[in-house]
Parts: sequence; structure tokens; C-alpha cells
Amino acid sequence: MMNNPQDKIDPQKLVEEFKDIPPMPNVMVKALSVIKNPTTGIAELAKIMQADQSISTKTISLVNSAFYGFRQQITSINKALVILGMMKAKNIIMSLALKQMMTAQGSRDLWEHSIKCAVASEIIAKEYKVINPDDAFVIGFLHDIGKMLLNAKNPLKYSKVRYLAQQGNTDLIELEDSQFGTNHCILGAFISKKWQLPVILTNCIRYHHDPSQSSLPTVCGIVYCADRLVKQTMPSPIFETKVLNKLDFTISDPSTLRETILAKASIFLKEISSPN
Repeated sequence: MMNNPQDKIDPQKLVEEFKDIPPMPNVMVKALSVIKNPTTGIAELAKIMQADQSISTKTISLVNSAFYGFRQQITSINKALVILGMMKAKNIIMSLALKQMMTAQGSRDLWEHSIKCAVASEIIAKEYKVINPDDAFVIGFLHDIGKMLLNAKNPLKYSKVRYLAQQGNTDLIELEDSQFGTNHCILGAFISKKWQLPVILTNCIRYHHDPSQSSLPTVCGIVYCADRLVKQTMPSPIFETKVLNKLDFTISDPSTLRETILAKASIFLKEISSPN
């Protein structure tokens, strides 16, 4: 792995500068605990989901939508979990459990972009058989989670950073580094470690803007490609040559893939955004 000057930032300084690192939502903690425990199963996860009306209602709504395309009508969480499997159910829980945190400490745009990137990562992973699509969904969803800390620290300053980056003249990471002394990739990896998430996830969060710096360039490349494909305005070039040279897959028709991703992501967003 190549050395990056930003990696030399003192972790203790980050703790002091960004004290309000949020804890993982309780429902996520419970769900992950059940999934990691080989002695528990669908019944235990169903109880957790049923205890949260919003999660149970929206999960059933999503299962019955065109996103999954099941022919039969699903009316219970237990049946939904049997059909979905625990990993897909976990991803739905995560998407809903983090919505309030992401919108409150970041913005609704951050949450919606995270959903789009999650769906894109899942589709790319499935198409090119890089990693498990359910794992790719998680990586895509959490890739920008560090933006919450920057926004929470100084909303006005970070709003200006986002605006300048959207104009396309200056790189977002450069702007964050100049204004905050760190960036959302480093902070996102910091949150991932605090939440004790898998090392592969922390790595991808840290290097999703430049997979060529990662020891796992192809896995990070999934999120890199997904992130660029779902932007409101696709960057030009869509993918950087130095990154493409490190990947074990090639996206031959980005425009068509983008249309497929956005269409499917819009269904997911519609179902989990609707009132209970």
C-alpha cells in the first residue's frame, strides 16, 4: 500500500477534534449480534424488526415492491426474512436505522446518495463477481459516513466546501483537508473502527476516492465506480485511468449501467421513504 501523508494524522487529535462520534444505532447493534451468533436465526431477527414498527412496515413494503420482484404477496416479517435471508434483511435495517443519524448530522442528500451507492455497489459486485453483493451493499452505503462528522463540526463551513466541490473546480478531498485538516475518508474509517466493523469495510471507506492506494483496489474499486456512476452529474472522465489499471473488472457501458442503477435505487428509496 502506498503511503499517504494524511494517514500520518494523529488518531488522538481526531478524537479531540471530532468528539461527537455517534454510537451505532441500537437496532443495528442488536441485528448484527444476532447475525454473528451461529446459534440464533430468523426468529430472533424477526423479533428485533417487529419491535420497530417503521422497520417492519417498510421492510414488508420493500419486499413486495419491484425492487425484488417476488411474485407472491408477503404479509409478515417472518416470511419476508425467509425469502430475503438474514444478510439482505440486515442491509434494510441498516438503511433505515441510519437514516435519522445521516439526515440529522449530515443531510438527506447524504442518505439518498448512500442508498444509491449501496444499490450500485450491489449491482456491480453481482455483475462482475468481485465480492458478495450483500457485503458490497454495506460498503457502498457507509462509504461517505465520515461526512457526518465534518458537517456536525461546522455545518456552514462544510456547506461551502460541498458547494465549491460541486462546481467542479476543486477536488472535495483537497477542500476538506484545507478547511478541516482531515477529510471524510479518514473520518469514515475512524467511525468504522469505533463501531468495530470489518477491516475490509474500513479499508474501502478510507480509500474509496483512490482505490489505487488500497491493498484491496478491486474491492475498493466497486465503491469508487458506484460513487461516480450515481453522482448528479457524472465526472469526466467517468473513471480515472490510474484506478482502472488496478481493477480486475471493466465497465464497458457506464451510461446504461447508470440508468439501471438509478431506476432500481429509486424504487428502494420510494419504498423506505414512504410514510408508515
